[in-house]
Amino acid sequence: MKTQDEVNEHLHWIKRGTVDLISEPELAKKLKEKPELRIKAGFDPTAPDLHLGHFVLLRKLKHFQKLGHKILFLLGDFTGMIGDPTGKSETRKRLSKEDVLENSKTYENQVFKILDRDKTQVVFNSEWCSNLRFEEILLLSSKYTVSQMLERDDFSKRYHSGNPISLIEFFYPLVQGYDSVVLESDVEIGGTDQKFNLLVGRELQRAYGKEPQCVITLPLLVGLDGTKKMSKSLGNYVGITESPLDMYGKLMSISDNLMWNYFELLTDIDLVGLEEKKNKIASKELHPKDVKSEMALAIMDQLNDPKDNRFAVEEWNRIHDTKQRSIPNEIKTEILGPEMFSKEKPMLLALLQQFGFIPSISEGRRLVESGGLYVNEEKLESSKFTLEPGNEYLIRQGKKGKFLKIQT
Repeated sequence: MKTQDEVNEHLHWIKRGTVDLISEPELAKKLKEKPELRIKAGFDPTAPDLHLGHFVLLRKLKHFQKLGHKILFLLGDFTGMIGDPTGKSETRKRLSKEDVLENSKTYENQVFKILDRDKTQVVFNSEWCSNLRFEEILLLSSKYTVSQMLERDDFSKRYHSGNPISLIEFFYPLVQGYDSVVLESDVEIGGTDQKFNLLVGRELQRAYGKEPQCVITLPLLVGLDGTKKMSKSLGNYVGITESPLDMYGKLMSISDNLMWNYFELLTDIDLVGLEEKKNKIASKELHPKDVKSEMALAIMDQLNDPKDNRFAVEEWNRIHDTKQRSIPNEIKTEILGPEMFSKEKPMLLALLQQFGFIPSISEGRRLVESGGLYVNEEKLESSKFTLEPGNEYLIRQGKKGKFLKIQT
């Protein structure tokens, strides 16, 4: 049994950066009485790439791991085929079993950049959900009412606006909650958008005669644009497997105000020390750029070799030297064969999306309009720019220092 001082120390790390803790007295009791808690976090493998928005949750799991607790890393291969309705205004397209399994493998490979593999139990909810008998499903559905489901904000909005809600969507939070029953989790962690689902798990555990889990919610990380949550589809993300140079360039592009949020959610730097840095910036003792660089490295050192990160900083500074702008020594090169010009000249933005240089053509148009895309070191003026055969094009994306060569 832990002392009260030990419990308080654990709570200090657990509570950092959280939004909800339901409830702190219950969690304190669990920490005091149990040497090892079972910490559940579910991932719906609908997209295979993790970014810093996911890193917020993974870091919290790492905190629990360092405090001696067991991580139940749940890959929802079964619930992924239902489709999480959270925040959706219409029924979500279901994934095939093959898509879900392929994405699950990619998730596993990425999360162990952060979590200790030996202290993490990876579980798939198809292991128990696929074998449920129909009478067991009926019993599960009897534990929650339609009126309780309609308390969920997105369901309520869709119901009152006349948009359809399929019964299978009601089963998503039920199945996610049933996972907690089977795993006997002590704590479940998720984003604020998952609060309803996490609380369903807490109630179902109670309904099945088990000790209810505590619920911890974490904020949704704001993306590089400073307004919307980080999302690959919006192009405002930093992938956790990106190169150190790309990662550093993206992190240096965020606003001075946003970097404090990144400090709190993505690093372990003492919050008192952050206040001191804010005061020193206000008094001109520190330059925001230097503090932002410290933030970027504090994040990157958790994901990459620190030597590679320092080299990336040197390279980025060399590239962004305003007196003598340089380009990287090594640039990814794409070669277009003559067949690409057999019908018509290919459009640059379509190629950049195809090569993964930009997330979408609409994001490319936005970059052009904001003056953030360069071809052969000249600002691109038209989003309809096409390539000619027999040339080499050096593409640069704004302040991020992201480069690509295209040979035709």
